[in-house]
Amino acid sequence: MSDKLFIYTDGGSRGNPGPSAVGVYIEDENGKTIQKIAKKIGEATNNIAEYLAIIEALEWFKTSNFKAAISHLHFFLDSRLVVNQVNGLFKVKNGNLRNFILKIRELEQELKIKINYELIPREKNWRADKLVNQALDL
Repeated sequence: MSDKLFIYTDGGSRGNPGPSAVGVYIEDENGKTIQKIAKKIGEATNNIAEYLAIIEALEWFKTSNFKAAISHLHFFLDSRLVVNQVNGLFKVKNGNLRNFILKIRELEQELKIKINYELIPREKNWRADKLVNQALDL
């Protein structure tokens, strides 16, 4: 087991807003699947779903058996807006989204480990996207 987890997150909405879901795919440094989460979140926008996917992953990690062995979470997202907002490069003007940023920061403080967020092309985030669609198709 490595000390790093790679977390692919995605959120999607059918309609914007509309029925929405989050997808989280987590693997270790060797590519071994650790966890898959596909969850409906009700009516939301795409941006809200993207944020809730990050929160879902952080909440999962907080209660996981991996917490003691991991020193670094590396997130991959395909939303330029969300990556730039969580990395502090873009201002968060929307009050609802600001609340999600505050929740993410709260969870980051609780975990006390290195966490980074990286933008990847949509086609490299296919596993998380597939989980979103699986949840929405139920």
